[in-house]
Amino acid sequence: MRESITEAKRIVIKVGTSSITYQSGKINLRKMEELTRVISDLQNSGKEMVLVSSGAVGAGMGKIGISEKPKELPMKQAAAAVGQAVLMRLYEKFFNDYNQNIAQILLTRDVFSSKIKSNNAINTFDALFKMGIIPIVNENDTVSTSELEGDRIGDNDTLSAMVSGLTKADVLLILSDVEGLCDSNPSKNPQAKLITYVDQLNEEIYGFAGDSETEFGTGGMITKLNAAKLAAQRSIPTVLASSQNVNNIYEILEGKEIGTYISEDCLQNR
Repeated sequence: MRESITEAKRIVIKVGTSSITYQSGKINLRKMEELTRVISDLQNSGKEMVLVSSGAVGAGMGKIGISEKPKELPMKQAAAAVGQAVLMRLYEKFFNDYNQNIAQILLTRDVFSSKIKSNNAINTFDALFKMGIIPIVNENDTVSTSELEGDRIGDNDTLSAMVSGLTKADVLLILSDVEGLCDSNPSKNPQAKLITYVDQLNEEIYGFAGDSETEFGTGGMITKLNAAKLAAQRSIPTVLASSQNVNNIYEILEGKEIGTYISEDCLQNR
């Protein structure tokens, strides 16, 4: 069922805020270093890697010394502006340790709805791939707000699926604080069982989706399923997995049964 993953060359990996920060909102340097090592190694093996990284607001909070996520929009934007610089500086440091060059790409929804802008983005990605540079993508939270109608994507699960389509990726990996889709909410039911394969995104599957929101992150399991649906519309499979052990990325790409695999045909089978 996962054979196609073993042949994947272009891979989009999305990491959530909780994957690279502590509960305090400050950056988890060990997790960030482990992630960059795995991505660098895969890049060295001949893969073309894209990283969609959350964490800008959390990183900004840690930098400016606030412990609660801002409620006012200008403060959220300010934290994102500060935090994006922190994130990229750290990514630059860690990737440089493994002799990898990176590029920052900040996107808004209008890039995907405008043919000219989307073509410009595609050309940029293609040029970076040809030069062996790893794109690191985030939404431009400083200028993209819910008050600008049609401009905001809203969460990086959705963004990662849209980037997967834009780059014609072979697989999308969404890493977060949960091991995948379970038959009930694992935070409330310790007996919850992982669903390892989804061949139909139907009402039953959506019924299993609980809310895995964290204090510093956005988007729960339903958001991830919607992202998988977007990817499937572009014939791209999605794997939902835990970021607890990023070395599992290797085993996922070897086709091993880790996390939840959502087939690229999950919409055709309905």
